[in-house]
Amino acid sequence: MRYLPLTETDRRAMLEAIGAESVDALFRDVPRAAYLKSPVDLPRVQGEIEVERALQRMAAKNLSAGAAASFLGAGVYRHHIPASVDHLIQRGEFLTSYTPYQPEIAQGTLQALFEFQTQVALITGMEVANASMYDGASAAAEAVLMANRLTRRHKAILAGDLHPHYREVAQTHARFAGFAIDARDPDPRAGEDLAPLIDSETSCVVVQNPGFFGHVRDFAALAEACHRKGALLVVVVTEAVSLGLVKPPGEMGADIVAAEGQSLGNALNFGGPHVGLFATREKFVRQMPGRLAGETVDVEGRRGWVLTLSTREQHIRREKATSNICTNAGLCALAFTIHLALLGEAGFTRLARINHAKAVELADRLAALSGVSVVNDTFFNEFTLRLPCPAAAVVERLAARGVLAGVPASRLHPGRKDLADLLLVAATELTTEDDMTLLTTTLGEALS
Repeated sequence: MRYLPLTETDRRAMLEAIGAESVDALFRDVPRAAYLKSPVDLPRVQGEIEVERALQRMAAKNLSAGAAASFLGAGVYRHHIPASVDHLIQRGEFLTSYTPYQPEIAQGTLQALFEFQTQVALITGMEVANASMYDGASAAAEAVLMANRLTRRHKAILAGDLHPHYREVAQTHARFAGFAIDARDPDPRAGEDLAPLIDSETSCVVVQNPGFFGHVRDFAALAEACHRKGALLVVVVTEAVSLGLVKPPGEMGADIVAAEGQSLGNALNFGGPHVGLFATREKFVRQMPGRLAGETVDVEGRRGWVLTLSTREQHIRREKATSNICTNAGLCALAFTIHLALLGEAGFTRLARINHAKAVELADRLAALSGVSVVNDTFFNEFTLRLPCPAAAVVERLAARGVLAGVPASRLHPGRKDLADLLLVAATELTTEDDMTLLTTTLGEALS
């Protein structure tokens, strides 16, 4: 209690003021299935040294992607990050800055956000982008909410090839915001035709490119089908590097793009933090969530930057806000911007080509193994293998040998026995010839 300044009297007064019977009542919306049946199995009291040693022992059990031949992907990718990225984002004026409410003292932050928006709009082929979101999954859910507002409809169709985490976040929003979700079954063949499902209640169709199983598709025809029925097309991108080579969503007719920018400037970090990208058509800008930094001039005609739009209005009228996202992922967005600026347009395209070439070579090697086949007819830097046995057990055996072979589809789609033999494998510019040989050899031995 030494570190908790509130007394029991304080707590009772606060609960009475908000009309809650107890602290537990504040968590009544949390599903009972999410509650622990007993306290976490940890010592109640330990000294600082003992805690540090215990955590070090726990951390030592992890096999990090940087310490092994890694082929992990499924929405988070390991790429080389230039040392200059970390050096620049750790400058005090960037590392300690927060919300740029006062433009007269936040010109550097606002300019960085402006450049970030410009980059996102360019690589997605869209007209306007915001100052970033928390991550790709929350950006996708916000895209659905935005489509609902624009169309005044309340049903979203989610493709089976959409990342399951993105699907779950959208479903959580649907539960509390009161709209319908038509989530299609996962389809490793990428053969689903979503156009016939669009009706007068459909606000948007959400697809992913490259898809969860790695397929690359052109959604131009689907965009036309959406627009004929008054619905919007939302395209999700979980691998930002693909935008250096794959046809951008804007050229396919997408109305909203929600993407994960982790691949540029942001290391894996055991799951975060990440940076969500969000772009749309200029005509929809006033329904776009988050913030928009814009360029202007001061009274003396000098170039400057301001918050052009702040649609959440949390600091004015929160209950009437377009979106209640609290802030942008500023530091992660800055890392993204620096990395992409260092690459330049030609470097970004070259990086994408290297990723694709590595994946093609690896797919050819693995497809030559007995009983192994590549499910995809198209892919960027990630593809799906069909193994002659459950993939999860194979991944565990290879991890024991220092090889992170990929992500079993069953890990993200639990309970789907028809997906148990599928393994998602990713290759990036960090994948070496030795890594490929090691995976091919150890996988062949595990399957023999």
